[in-house]
Amino acid sequence: MPEDQHYLVGLDLAGRRVVLVGGGTVAQRRLPRLISAGAAVELISPSTTPAVGGMIDAGEVVWHQRRYADGDLDGAWYALACTDDPEVNAAICAEAERRRVFCVRADAGIEGTAVTAAVGRHEGLVVGVLSGGQPLRSAAVRDNIVEALHTGAIADDITPPDAAELPGVALVGGGPGDPELITVKGRRLLARADVVVADRLAPRELLDELHPDVEVVDAAKIPYGRAASQDFINATLIEHAKAGKFVVRLKGGDPYVFGRGFEELLACAEAGVPVTVVPGITSSIAGPAAAGVPVTHRGVAHEVVVVSGHVAPDHESSLTDWSALAKLRGTIVLMMGVERLGQFAAALLDGGRPGDTPVAVVENGTMPTQRVHRFTLATAAEDAKAAGVRPPAVIVIGPVAGLLPDDLR
Repeated sequence: MPEDQHYLVGLDLAGRRVVLVGGGTVAQRRLPRLISAGAAVELISPSTTPAVGGMIDAGEVVWHQRRYADGDLDGAWYALACTDDPEVNAAICAEAERRRVFCVRADAGIEGTAVTAAVGRHEGLVVGVLSGGQPLRSAAVRDNIVEALHTGAIADDITPPDAAELPGVALVGGGPGDPELITVKGRRLLARADVVVADRLAPRELLDELHPDVEVVDAAKIPYGRAASQDFINATLIEHAKAGKFVVRLKGGDPYVFGRGFEELLACAEAGVPVTVVPGITSSIAGPAAAGVPVTHRGVAHEVVVVSGHVAPDHESSLTDWSALAKLRGTIVLMMGVERLGQFAAALLDGGRPGDTPVAVVENGTMPTQRVHRFTLATAAEDAKAAGVRPPAVIVIGPVAGLLPDDLR
């Protein structure tokens, strides 16, 4: 057997008949890439997993609900034997050999006439890795290569001609704080930035990975303290983008969840600057999740309301109907609410929320400095003050805040 048993090649399967036999978890893994390649996939199997069934229901795959029979590969360009029966897989490969159709055998890769590479993508690049029948090794190397491309550790100096994000501004949601929780696209664009305008709550460790030539602009917004004005931030984005630089506006959480991202998009649009929006994991959900607080739970909460605590309940600029919130039975997630927790709690109590309603306060969610406090609504303000709770913190009010057993806290 030659040392390089397999010849790595890219197949154009768009519109071409591909036969996949088997409707289990292997098919579930293989089908999405075949579909995205535009293949005319026909699936042969008596049954399927729910996920495969969903692809069938969506019209992405043609399903023949029966067992494989000799002759099923007639007219196929490519075949995949993905059943849990080695004899059936061997028969499929034998037919493929007779018909000169390349065939992947999922249960014994080297016995087929083709193998599936571990594939990753980066800005128009498709990275494929083969390792002579060691799929875990292939996947590990693939992941390392793609991660290095995303972060810039491996140079990708040629900008693809269709890179519509560049130049201009990218509003990137950095997630709740843990640098590993930024999206893949967010990290990719961050690695390409000429200028980064960063919030205080954006994942700080990612700034250290930037090239030394990247200009970092501090747009920190500290509650009730020093803060860059929104006009200054907007002007900074526009100025650098119009100078031909690619600007990443790195924000904590999601740009559109109390992040003023849409204000920045409107300012850029008015100035004729193109904007790419990269959603982020919002801290209103991720912070509690990291602390063992689900914002929904079957039979406990059928609604989640995320509320800004930027202004007091009785402030003339408040847009929140606190009396209506108090009547709800589900979950209230209060952002930026530490300073006025007493006022918000009083408004909910006055509106009818029971005093023993559980409250969870998550400080610095997902970060090494994360702290979790559990109170009840009646005494939450006093208890939070005694515990020294400080922003940034996410406050969860409702039955879900009390679900986690004591031995798991």
